[in-house]
Amino acid sequence: MNYWNPRMEQMPIEELKTMQYKLLKTLVYKLYSFSEFYHSRMKAAKVHPDDIKSLKDITKLPYMYKSDLRDNYPDRLFVTPRDDVVRFHASSGTTGKATVVGYTQHDLDAWSNSLARALTSCGIGRGDTVQVSYGYGLFTGGLGLHYGAEKIGAAVLPASVGNTERQIELMMDMKVTAIACTPSYLLHMGEVAQRMGLSFQKDTKLRRAILGAEPWSEKMRKRIQDDLGIMAYDIYGTSELSGPLFTECHAQKGIHVWGDYALTEVLDPDTQEPVSDGERGELVVTMLQKEALPIIRYKVGDITTKDESICECGRTHPRIGRIQGRVDDMLIIRGINVFPSQVEHTLMSIPEIGPHFMIEVDRKGELDDMLVRVEIKREYFSDKIDDLMKIKKKVSHALKGSLNVAVDVELANPDSLPRFEGKAKRVIDRRRI
Repeated sequence: MNYWNPRMEQMPIEELKTMQYKLLKTLVYKLYSFSEFYHSRMKAAKVHPDDIKSLKDITKLPYMYKSDLRDNYPDRLFVTPRDDVVRFHASSGTTGKATVVGYTQHDLDAWSNSLARALTSCGIGRGDTVQVSYGYGLFTGGLGLHYGAEKIGAAVLPASVGNTERQIELMMDMKVTAIACTPSYLLHMGEVAQRMGLSFQKDTKLRRAILGAEPWSEKMRKRIQDDLGIMAYDIYGTSELSGPLFTECHAQKGIHVWGDYALTEVLDPDTQEPVSDGERGELVVTMLQKEALPIIRYKVGDITTKDESICECGRTHPRIGRIQGRVDDMLIIRGINVFPSQVEHTLMSIPEIGPHFMIEVDRKGELDDMLVRVEIKREYFSDKIDDLMKIKKKVSHALKGSLNVAVDVELANPDSLPRFEGKAKRVIDRRRI
C-alpha cells in the first residue's frame, strides 16, 4: 500500500490551504474564548480572531515558548476538562522545569493516524515486525511509534532501550523487519552485533529504520545504509507537539508534515521573516487539531529548511528538511557559529574515522578552545606515529574548512568514546561552569 489516506495525502495544495485556514480560524476563536493564557497573549499583541483573514495573518499571532509550558506547570495551559484527558507525558526536566503534555482520546487518535500515514509512506505495513527501541514511559518516543505501528497492522516488539545483546537476539528470533531508535544507538547495535559475530544484512530480516530524537546527517544515513544494509528514514516530532509525528517517505527528500494536523513556518532567526524554500531557519509550529494542550506558533528551536513543492511520491503536504541543530545548541567559538551537526557531517566524510565523537569546549585565557575527540576505525589504527599524525592533520583540515574556525583534534582508540542508548550527548561546554 502506498498511502494510508490517499485522498488526504494527495489533496490539491489550494484545497489543503483552505482547510488549514478554516482549522486555524476555529482554533484561534476557541483559544481566545476559553484559554486565559492565549486570550491575554492576543490582547497584549493587539490581535483579535477577526483579524485572521488568511493563512498569512498567522504572523499577527504571538509566539509560544517552552518557558510558557514550564511557567504553567503542570497543566494550567490545558483547555479541556480534566476528565477528558486520558494520558499524560512529561519531559525529564534535566534542562529546567519539566513540561507536561495531556491528551484527549481525539489527540491520541490523531497522533496514531499521523504515524500510520508516515510509516506507510516508508513502506512499512501489515506483515512487518517493528522493534521499538525508543524509551517507553513518560518519554513520548516509545508509545508514539508503538501505537502508530499497531494502527497499520504491523506487529510491535516493545524493546525500549538498553540490554543491546538481548535486543539483537530478539531481532533475529522475532524476524524484525523495521526498527525505530536513535541513529547513534542503531550504529552502536551494529557494532555490538559485529562483536557477537553477527551481520544485520546476513543474520536478520531488518531492512528499514525510523531514526530520530537527535540531529543526524546525510553522511550518517549513507553510512548506515551502506554498512548495515538498512534503508534509514528520518522522523520528526517533539513531546510538546504530541511526540514523534512525521517521517520522510520512500523518496527520502524531506519530512512530510501533514497539513491538516500542523501548520509550519520556517523563519529567519534574526529577522523573524519567512525564509525561501531550501533556506535554513527556525521551525515554528501550530497544531491545528489538538484538544487538551493546543499549540499556536510554538518556537520549537530546531533549525531546518522547508519545501512546499509536490513530492515525487505524489504527496502534496509540505516538507521540512533534516534538523540541522537547535538555536540553543549552537556553539559560538571565537565569534563563529558552530553546530554539532556540522561537525558530524564533516567527520562522516572521512573514511578513517568512526561515527562516534565528542566535542569539548573550554576557555583558555580570553579565547574559546574547542576540542573534537574522534575514534579511528579499527582497520586504520596503527602503532606508527606518522600514520596517526596524517589522519589527525586530515581531520583538522576538514573541520577548519567546514567550520571556518580552527579546532583541536584528539584521536581516540576504537570503541573508547561513550555510546548512548537514548539521545546522544556529544557536547561538553565547560565555559558555563
